[in-house]
Amino acid sequence: MLFLDLDRFKTINDTLGHPAGDSLLQQAAKRLKTTLREEDTIGRVGGDEFLILVSELTTLEDVGHVADKILKALSAPFLVADYELHVSASIGISLYPRDTDDADALIQYADTALYLAKEQGRNTFRFFSPELDSSVRTRLHLENDLRSAIDKNQLFLQYQPLMDLETGHCSGAEALLRWQHPEHGLISPDDFIPIAEETGLIIPIGEWVLGQACLQARLWQDAGMVDFRVSVNLSRRQLEQAGLPATLRQILHETGCPPQLLELEITESSTMSHPEQAIVRLNALHEMGIGLALDDYGTGYSSLAYLKRFPLDRMKIDRSFVEGIPDDSDDVAIVQTTIVMARQLRLKVVAEGVETSAQRAFLKALGCDEIQGYLFAKPMSAGDVRNHCAVVWEKHKK
Repeated sequence: MLFLDLDRFKTINDTLGHPAGDSLLQQAAKRLKTTLREEDTIGRVGGDEFLILVSELTTLEDVGHVADKILKALSAPFLVADYELHVSASIGISLYPRDTDDADALIQYADTALYLAKEQGRNTFRFFSPELDSSVRTRLHLENDLRSAIDKNQLFLQYQPLMDLETGHCSGAEALLRWQHPEHGLISPDDFIPIAEETGLIIPIGEWVLGQACLQARLWQDAGMVDFRVSVNLSRRQLEQAGLPATLRQILHETGCPPQLLELEITESSTMSHPEQAIVRLNALHEMGIGLALDDYGTGYSSLAYLKRFPLDRMKIDRSFVEGIPDDSDDVAIVQTTIVMARQLRLKVVAEGVETSAQRAFLKALGCDEIQGYLFAKPMSAGDVRNHCAVVWEKHKK
């Protein structure tokens, strides 16, 4: 049983209209018929989804060969409404009787494998396994619980302070999202942030994070922590929202947070999908007085031609390059080059993941502006940030 889903079909349907979408489905169906044998069964089960029943195959390799033929057949351009469209597909596969002898379960298992194929990059196929079923079920339960996590007060923020290497004082803090699940305990952001991204839940969750962080920045300022900025990670989905500047303007107004106390951290990958659009959006945010930092520099695809056009204030060196200094010559070269380039672009530099005094001394000698990591401070509550920074201040006064 092959469960097939056309990738990006909704985008085509929404952009070119339903008649164009119908034409694409018809052409895809014809390609499936010509690719498969007469004894195979093909059915459209709704939207852009097809079920294919293939019989008398004896090995997994044979089934994989059929799936590969289908993917190649659908990868050739489609001519729809005078547009040449490139559409791929994702396929999930279940086997009778290996996986189940129940017809409904066979379809469900193929659908589960399809979920994995789409999650792992699309334009591919995956086979069902009991381990996969358990993993997908866990993920679906997390997704359902995440939808109500804000209303149930399960989400909270911790903050990791940054050190100014010149003064040795706290210069700001990065807001870090946490989820305290009532059954599973503290869930790692690596487990739930991708779910939020994929489902679009990152939009309401991201707005909540921005609101909480801005409110806390104002409270810290009221408590005498002058020029203490708060950094918040901005996802690709958030950056693509046309209403992002208006949303931030409203949050700043409602919380009373001065825009210069807020810094948004973006990744290279979040800007490279639509770089021209990102430039327009980032310029609008920068004109509001909001700071912008490029996070995890060097870990993703980047274009220096676009990078120089982004209205950035800071560049953050990823921890994967910091952990090897000062002993690893490759990491040393990367960090040195990054700092020199940032200086040429008139950007301040923050090094993440600093855990040793040797790393701190080396970064300071290179002219790095700030560090973030367990050497200086672990993620902590807002109240602990205030106490920690007060202790640091008193220590340096002495």
